[in-house]
Amino acid sequence: MKHLYYLQNHVVSFLLAFVFFSCENGAKESVEDQIEINAEMLSKGETLFINHCSTCHNFNQDGIGPHLGGITREVSVDWLRDFIANPTEMIDSGDERAQAVFARYNTYMPAFDHLGDEGIDAVIAYMHQFEAPKADHLTRSDSIDNPIPDKIPLSGLVAELSLLAEIPASSEEGPKTRIAKMDHFPDENELFIMDLRSKMYHLQNGSPQLFLDMEKEMPKFINKPGLATGFGSFAFHPEYKNNGLLYTSHTETPDAGEADFGYADSIRVTLQWVVTEWQTDKPLDVPYKGEPRELFRINMVTGIHGMQELTFNPLSKPGDEDYGYLYIGIGDGGCVGAGFPFVTYGPTQAWGSILRIDPRGNNSRNGAYGIPPGNPYVGIKELPSPPSEVLSWQEAPLLEEIYAHGFRNAHRITWLKDGRMLASNIGQGKVESLYIVKPGDDYGWPLREGNWVIEPYMDINQVFPLPDNDEAYGFTYPVAMYDHDEGNAIVGGYEYWGEEIPALSGKYYFGDIVHGRLFYVDVDELSRGNNAQVHEWRVSYDGVIQTLRELCGRNRVDLRLARDYYGELYLFTKADGKVYKVTGVK
Repeated sequence: MKHLYYLQNHVVSFLLAFVFFSCENGAKESVEDQIEINAEMLSKGETLFINHCSTCHNFNQDGIGPHLGGITREVSVDWLRDFIANPTEMIDSGDERAQAVFARYNTYMPAFDHLGDEGIDAVIAYMHQFEAPKADHLTRSDSIDNPIPDKIPLSGLVAELSLLAEIPASSEEGPKTRIAKMDHFPDENELFIMDLRSKMYHLQNGSPQLFLDMEKEMPKFINKPGLATGFGSFAFHPEYKNNGLLYTSHTETPDAGEADFGYADSIRVTLQWVVTEWQTDKPLDVPYKGEPRELFRINMVTGIHGMQELTFNPLSKPGDEDYGYLYIGIGDGGCVGAGFPFVTYGPTQAWGSILRIDPRGNNSRNGAYGIPPGNPYVGIKELPSPPSEVLSWQEAPLLEEIYAHGFRNAHRITWLKDGRMLASNIGQGKVESLYIVKPGDDYGWPLREGNWVIEPYMDINQVFPLPDNDEAYGFTYPVAMYDHDEGNAIVGGYEYWGEEIPALSGKYYFGDIVHGRLFYVDVDELSRGNNAQVHEWRVSYDGVIQTLRELCGRNRVDLRLARDYYGELYLFTKADGKVYKVTGVK
């Protein structure tokens, strides 16, 4: 099986790229000599690999983690056992091979000692079925190894943090929580936070009170495989206090229902993402008691790059064209890494897009939601020519739900005070990007990453120079970027709209999910055709300046940012489940 690697969200199980480094202490005994391989063992290993490893690895080419084809023939079983169980300990102990891999991929893989000896051996037995790939045809000599050589400068900005809440642990497996989004009521500062593992909490005076349990409400709910599956996002309707409407996304088993957006049945369906409208006549009750209504479901090739964003434009008022329209960020579902780039390519495909729908309408194909008349493909019948000789758009009607397309994973969507819409796009192997979004834009994936070319049928971790006639292709490029020398996965953020800390004004704050580094750009530098300078900022807790790695006590931070009704900023980390408010600057 050719399972994919995770690149949006990124648990980085870079399980062993040791194919790339000479091994003086190669395998002394074969896998068969040390592990009894049988059908039951292989079945268990496949299940564990899909649920825990396929988000970062396949057996064909590198991602943020290396490919694993042939790895069991390159290193010893004992070494593999130790590394899978506790990679951080192996790296920090000075193990030469582990440190070489860390230097290459710049991140720590989580420990999997909770799988137990038998589970780890089952994973190794399953990996042993795959030979090393023959990948000479997947590379080009003009690939760019370091697309952004300049380092991000450290600014003098240090923000003081105050602990707001600690979210309950949601699993005995790491991380402690999978808290992924915090938001507020449309018209007051009541804060809510959700954990991908199924629960949404109301933070009442900093105390988390269970508001909605998706696993309890949806019998086919799943939160594996992948670290970005489960309860994906939520958004309160702008008139929630009056109409009680709440919107959520979550994942279900691949056979849970008939998909509204699907692809050829010869391609595997790993899971489905589902968008649900909930309605209650008691919107202020905790816990929430509402009736669900499904809006649509979409098949996914893998468990990565799913649906991490639902949001309404907070600047839109009654009577505005955009009022009450729901924006939905949908990733490519890992189809490009799995070898099916055509699944996500172009305005006939929902994957890799930002959709805009009228959740209270009914003129969609399934009749469960509406298509806003101002969407860019409404009424267009003729399919425009694709800007590529490499890929052809699928012969299908233009999707009138699409607002913009060409994203790998439009992970977060927000607006600036001046009305401009921003989307952060989690990159593949080289570049993390921020875009100004306009209707009908094509941001290039899977033919572009940042300001560079991707070849979707080659090693997609390579980037190449743009062609001389690039303007003819019509792609829209980022307004800010950083590369993988600096981090691994962009977490979108917010412009500061508050009044408590004037020194924070005029900047858009974001960061890196994995490393927990914090960045900002000056809003007045964000413009098409320009790459704004990215700056790093730091935080202080109890008067001590420290990194988020130091603050949460983990090498993998899993950072997210939030903004409340008053425009004040927050940040939180999955590793320890702690939520902090930015309360001042030093």
